[in-house]
Amino acid sequence: MDTGSIGAFAAYFVICSTESERQTDAVAEEVIQLLKKENEYPLHKEGENSSGWVIVDYGDVVFHIFSAEERKKYSLEDVWKSAKIILQMG
Repeated sequence: MDTGSIGAFAAYFVICSTESERQTDAVAEEVIQLLKKENEYPLHKEGENSSGWVIVDYGDVVFHIFSAEERKKYSLEDVWKSAKIILQMG
């Protein structure tokens, strides 16, 4: 989502769902490892896979990794509905 165009604190949100705590942790770690290869390091990582919501913050880009249940509960797409969806899969 292009959240920068609506004055959010980050230019982009990447939002995804996982099917298990293990998968949540794996996705977060893969994001960190892939971007580390590009010399990009997170400002911080917040949340635990057991909470159903992990955030990996790179400043302008924030990754939100949700369990399906927590994604539905918090519905960031609805909260930031005026943001432009750049890519939607699934």
